[in-house]
Amino acid sequence: MAARLDRIDLKILRLLQNNGRLSNAELAETVAISPATCHRRTQALFDEGYLSGVRAMVAPRKLGKGTLVMVGVVLDRSTPESFATFEKAIAKLKFVLDCHLVAGDFDYFLKIRVGDMEDFNRIHGEQLIALPGVRQTRTFFVMKEVVDNAPLEF
Repeated sequence: MAARLDRIDLKILRLLQNNGRLSNAELAETVAISPATCHRRTQALFDEGYLSGVRAMVAPRKLGKGTLVMVGVVLDRSTPESFATFEKAIAKLKFVLDCHLVAGDFDYFLKIRVGDMEDFNRIHGEQLIALPGVRQTRTFFVMKEVVDNAPLEF
């Protein structure tokens, strides 16, 4: 699908990825097209699924969520049914930022933001290990965030 995008579409994607607050007029001027054409192209990028949304980046520490935790999860069975049941349950947990089905030693990797270790310990004991099919979890407290939410290169 990327072959259908021309250099203007790619530039619009890059600009919005780096600053989703650009107005249509600012975007059009930077890309050197009319505002009407820019709006049409941007809307087409949404309609075709190249852009799925625009969000602000919130500073976790400012909101008392400065501790980042990665959790490896192993399920007791590796069946489509157990995966579906786990995925339905994990999607309801608001503290889970990301959940990825992975290959290797774990079935899933979770990215979680909490206030501190005590906060995570409570969440782990009350909710994570109670998820359907969870046999084992392995917790990794992030000591330093070197790269986080880097823009997609294309």
